Amino acid sequence: QVPLVESGGGLVQAGGSLRLSCTGSEQTFSTWTIGWFRQAPGKERILVATISWSAHSQYVAGSVKGRFTISKDNDHHTAYLQMNSLIPSDSAVYYCAGTESWLPIDIDEYTYWGQGTQVTVSS
Repeated sequence: QVPLVESGGGLVQAGGSLRLSCTGSEQTFSTWTIGWFRQAPGKERILVATISWSAHSQYVAGSVKGRFTISKDNDHHTAYLQMNSLIPSDSAVYYCAGTESWLPIDIDEYTYWGQGTQVTVSS
């Protein structure tokens, strides 16, 4: 059983928007920090944004700050990544991941992973 499931990826023109969703288990989701990562072809998987279990704290990478927003709805055991003003370099497979640790930025701290969703931004 996959602990987290992403959805919402697709093809969008530059300047457009997408909202990614990450759904987990009703029993555990509210206790996890949720991070969004992305991996472009031939490149490392990197952290885009992360939000604490309570959704009271968050970190957003400088490369997407002001364009991407992370949020978390524990009642519906779902986290979101709202992506606006998309540019071609945002194209990647986007993954969500969970951890019992508080707001880590180190990818190795994340234990539970989804299978990823492809985002492609055309110029």
